[in-house]
Amino acid sequence: MSVRFLGRRVYLALAVVLGSARHAGQSPAAARLASDLQIPVRTLQRWHQWWSEQFPLTPLWQTACARFMPPVDTALLPASLLERFAGDTAEALLRLLVFLSPITVRPVALNEGR
Repeated sequence: MSVRFLGRRVYLALAVVLGSARHAGQSPAAARLASDLQIPVRTLQRWHQWWSEQFPLTPLWQTACARFMPPVDTALLPASLLERFAGDTAEALLRLLVFLSPITVRPVALNEGR
């Protein structure tokens, strides 16, 4: 699954979530992940900005945030949101990506490609 909201390049949603979660602390681990995935640190900064400033304003979050009790710490997004999904890390990440899919995946027209 790729993501469309993060600029010209298309990244796997997995990289966006993990990169953003690690970048929240601006740790050496974030820099290492950026290097390993060949993602510029500036891109991680944009992603972190999106999570902290734009995501909380999306209709998806405005509708869904009240369902999380106790409330999700928006200052620690996406890591604080990922923690709310059950299962091991892979299962929780998959559930988070499904949750985000309405805002990250372009709808396909029924007649497209015909």
